[in-house]
Amino acid sequence: MLARTEPINGTAKPKPVSSPMNNFKSDLLNSFSLKSLKLKTKQQELLIRVSILCLVYVLAFITRLFSVLRYESMIHEFDPYFNYRTTLFLTQKGFYDFWNWFDSESWYPLGRIIGGTLYPGLMVTAAIIYWTLRFLRFAVHIREVCVLTAPFFASNTTIVAYFFGKEIWDSGAGLVAAALIAICPGYISRSVAGSYDNEGVAIFALLWTFYLFVKAVNTGSLAWALASAFGYFYMVSAWGGYVFIINLIPLYVMVLLITGRYSLRLYVAYNCMYVLGMLLAMQIRFVGFQHVQSGEHMAAMGVFFLMQVFYFLDWVKYLLNDAKLFQVFLRITVTFTVGVGAIALGVGTASGYISPWTGRFYSLLDPTYAKDHIPIIASVSEHQPTAWSSFMFDFHILLFLFPAGLYFCFKRLSDATIFIVMYGLTSMYFAGVMVRLILVATPAVCLISAIAVSATIKNLTLLLRAKNKVAQTASAKGIGSAKSSSKGLLDQSQPFHRNGAIALLLGAFYLLSKYAMHCTWVTSEAYSSPSIVLAARGAHGNRVIFDDYREAYFWLRQNTPPDAKVMSWWDYGYQITAMGNRTVIVDNNTWNNTHIATVGCAMSSYEDEAYEIMRSLDVDYVLVVFGGVTGYSSDDINKFLWMVRIGGGVFPVIKEPDYLVNGEYRVDKGASPKMLNCLMYKLSYYRFGELITEYGKPAGYDRARGVEIGNKDVKLEYLEEAFTTSNWIVRIYKVKPPNNRW
Repeated sequence: MLARTEPINGTAKPKPVSSPMNNFKSDLLNSFSLKSLKLKTKQQELLIRVSILCLVYVLAFITRLFSVLRYESMIHEFDPYFNYRTTLFLTQKGFYDFWNWFDSESWYPLGRIIGGTLYPGLMVTAAIIYWTLRFLRFAVHIREVCVLTAPFFASNTTIVAYFFGKEIWDSGAGLVAAALIAICPGYISRSVAGSYDNEGVAIFALLWTFYLFVKAVNTGSLAWALASAFGYFYMVSAWGGYVFIINLIPLYVMVLLITGRYSLRLYVAYNCMYVLGMLLAMQIRFVGFQHVQSGEHMAAMGVFFLMQVFYFLDWVKYLLNDAKLFQVFLRITVTFTVGVGAIALGVGTASGYISPWTGRFYSLLDPTYAKDHIPIIASVSEHQPTAWSSFMFDFHILLFLFPAGLYFCFKRLSDATIFIVMYGLTSMYFAGVMVRLILVATPAVCLISAIAVSATIKNLTLLLRAKNKVAQTASAKGIGSAKSSSKGLLDQSQPFHRNGAIALLLGAFYLLSKYAMHCTWVTSEAYSSPSIVLAARGAHGNRVIFDDYREAYFWLRQNTPPDAKVMSWWDYGYQITAMGNRTVIVDNNTWNNTHIATVGCAMSSYEDEAYEIMRSLDVDYVLVVFGGVTGYSSDDINKFLWMVRIGGGVFPVIKEPDYLVNGEYRVDKGASPKMLNCLMYKLSYYRFGELITEYGKPAGYDRARGVEIGNKDVKLEYLEEAFTTSNWIVRIYKVKPPNNRW
C-alpha cells in the first residue's frame, strides 16, 4: 500500500502512515515523561530525607564491621561471652529452661541461678532474630546473629535519633543527629560487630523510651504514653542503666512543675508511663519488687504522688473560684503533703521496707566512694573517672558544638527542649564521673550538637538567600535610591557580609568532614580490636597477631577433665566457662565479694598458704595472664594490687603495705619479700628468669614493666606447670594432689 503524498514547495514527499504500535509507543512515552514525574516541593523534601536516612542507616551498620573484616567473626571482650553462652542455651533449650537454669559451672561451689540474676533482653532479642531468620530459611549460626546484633541496633538508633531530633527541633536537626550518632566513637565503642553486650540494644531502648515520652508530653496522647511504658520495659529487660531513666524523667517532671509548666498532657504522659512501666518492670526477676522498694526508685514514686496532688489542687481551684481561699487551701495541702511524705519515707527506711542506695549508685554521686568502700568496683577500668582526652577522643567537635546547642535550646524553650537540656547536662556529669557512661551521654550530645549545626546552617543559608533577593531587587530597579536603601537595609538587619556567611558555611562543612575522618579512624584503629585476639606491630612494621587466649582455652577444653575446676582472677571467668567449657571459682558477675576476696587472698599468699585455700575450693588448675614477654600491660601482675585490696577487705591478714616499698609497687630486686614470694609472682615469673626477651637486655627482663625481675629462681612445690601459650600470655598450672600420708 502506497503512502499518500502532498506537494510541498513543488515537490511531493511520502507521509508516514500511523500504526497502532506507533500510537501505543507514543502514549507510553508521554505517560512516563519528565513532566508527569515532576514532584512537588514537599515530595522532593520527603524523597531527599528518606534517601539520606537510608544512607545513614547503611553507614551506621557498615562502619561497625571493621573488626570482622580485619580479624574474623568473633565475640569480643569478657562479658559478651556469658551473653553468648546464655543465648546459645536459650536457642537450644527454650525459654522455660533458660528462665529456670541453674548454672553449676560458675561460682563453684555456690553456682548461679541464671534466670534471676541477669537482664534477659539482649538474649531474647538475639534469639528472636535467630528464630525469625531460620523461619525465613536463612541458614545462620547463632554466633553470627550475636556478632551483628549491636550494629543492627545501632542502625535502628539512627532512625530513632532522627525522629527525636525532629520532635524537639525540626527535621533538619533530626537528619544531622542521625548522621552524628551513626559514626560517633562514644557509641561505636560498645556497638561494633562482636560487642555482644547489653549496651548494644540498651542505648536504642534508652533513646526510644525518651522519644516516646517526649512525644507523649507534647501531644498528651494516651497511646504514646503507653508506648513509652513498653519502651521502658524493654530497657529494663536489657540493662541496669534503666535506673537513669526512672530518675531523669521524674526530675524532668519536677522541673516542669516548679517552672509552672504543669498541664494535663504531662499528667497523662507521666502517670501512664510510670504505672504501666512499673508493673511491666516488676516482671523481670532480677528487678522484681526493687522497683517499689529500692531507694533508687523512690524519686519516681514521690513525683507520681506529687502529680496527684497537683491534679487535685487544679480541680479544687476550679471549684473554689476564689484566689484567697485557694491560697489558704494550698498552704494546708502542701504542708500536709510534705509532712506525710517525710513520715512515710522515714518509716519505710527505718523499717527496712525501703532499701538503701547500692554502692554503684553512690559511686555515681561521689567519685571517691567506690575507691574507699568498694574496691571491686573501682578495680574495673571502665569505672574510673573520665579524662579530658577521653572526651575529646570520643566526641571530637561535638564537645564544642554541645554548648552552642544548649544556647539554641535555651533560646527556644519548650517542654521538649527542656528535656533534652536536662538529659544532656545530667548525662555529661555522670560521664565525667565514670568513663563507661560516655555511652549514655553520647545520644544527648549528638542531639544537642545537631541542633547547633542545623540552626547555624539554616540561619546562614537564610542570610545568603535574603542578600540574594535584595541584590536582585536592587539590580532590577536600577535606581540609585533603591541601591542606597537596600544597602542600608543590609547593614541594619544582617550583621554579616555575604563572604562571611560563605566562609562560615565552608568552615562548618570542613569541621564536619574532619569529624567524619576522626570517627572513621578511631573506629578502625581503637574500637575494632577484640581483646581476646591481640595485635601489634613487628620490628619491620608488619602486623603480629597474638591468639594466646583462644589457644589456652582450647587446651583447657581438650586436655583437662570435664569436671575440672579452674581458679583465675574474675576477669577471665566468663571466657573460661564459655570457651574452655570448664567450671570456674569466680567470674565477671562479681555478686559475691567474699568469694572473690578468697581468690585474691590465695593469689596474695605464700604458696603453702594458697595451697590450703585452693584445696578448700577443690581447685584443679590455676590460670594467670602474664605480659612480661610480649609487653602486654593488662596482665595479672599489673592488676595484682587490686587483688590485694579486695582480699584485704575481707581477710585482714592481707595488708597492702606488705607488697610495697616506700609506697611504690615494684617487681625488681627492690621489691618487698612478700611480693617476691607470693603465689601470683611465682606463677607469673616461673622459668622467666632463664628467658631473654629483648636484645641487649639481661635474662628475665620484663618488657611490660621495663625492669629486670627480682626473683629469677622461682621454685614451685605445690603446683606444676601444665601449659604455657606460645607467647607466654596465658599460663596454666596444675594443683598437685596432697601427699600420701603412708
